[in-house]
Amino acid sequence: MLPEQWKKIQDTCDKLSKVTYENLTKIIRLESTGSSTAAQKLDDSFQNDVDAWMGGGTCFSMTWHLYQVFRDMGLSPRLVMGHKRKEKNIHCALILPDDTDSSLRAEGAAIQKAEYLFDPGYLIFDPLPIPLPPPFGTGEAFFPLVPNSVRLVRPDASSMELWTGGAGGPMKLRFEYPVEGVSVEEFKQHWNESFYREMMTYPVLNRLDRERGVQYYYQKGNLVTRDANGSRIEKIEESARVETLSRIFGLKPELIDRALHILHK
Repeated sequence: MLPEQWKKIQDTCDKLSKVTYENLTKIIRLESTGSSTAAQKLDDSFQNDVDAWMGGGTCFSMTWHLYQVFRDMGLSPRLVMGHKRKEKNIHCALILPDDTDSSLRAEGAAIQKAEYLFDPGYLIFDPLPIPLPPPFGTGEAFFPLVPNSVRLVRPDASSMELWTGGAGGPMKLRFEYPVEGVSVEEFKQHWNESFYREMMTYPVLNRLDRERGVQYYYQKGNLVTRDANGSRIEKIEESARVETLSRIFGLKPELIDRALHILHK
């Protein structure tokens, strides 16, 4: 990758790291339009401008934003879907080949360029070099990110696993990705389907303070704060919910209140 391209990629990832992962704007758009297709078209990530977003977005918004940025740079990113146990296509990420890499790597009879995983929906804002599977590579790569370390595992040439863990705890398998990727049309189909998944029935907010190495995660009334020393859970009382979530996740109180009202109905 050319130095100026890497600079833009890193600047884009850094800016995106300040966006809150949240499903509240998604809940509001679905209620406002009545259909996932119409709600998806309202998503501010289509404007390709983080500053114009209502607040944040889920993995689909964040991944789609990166996809547009990289395509505008003349690069060739692939949209990939993530599977979790029996649940298929519940997560998404990007794989970016280094089209300018001169150190091509052999994989069987083919030649493979260096590739990088981008997974902003799982609060990974660093481009992660993807290892080659055996017998052409180690099949694994470890990244000591804070507060969650990441391990990429390549069981074979067609798949990749994402493992994470923190504070000396065991690594857990989070997602499996077919590395070939999907078309834009299929990606948008899975995006539409995501509006009707179980997670849309309660608030989910996730934010990484990259400078301090602290992650904040809220779901079903509980706030989890995770750092290099471990995790702690705090119950957020309903009377303090809007103010607390607004302060921690950087969202407007009226947006949070509106989404909670929709869920209550």
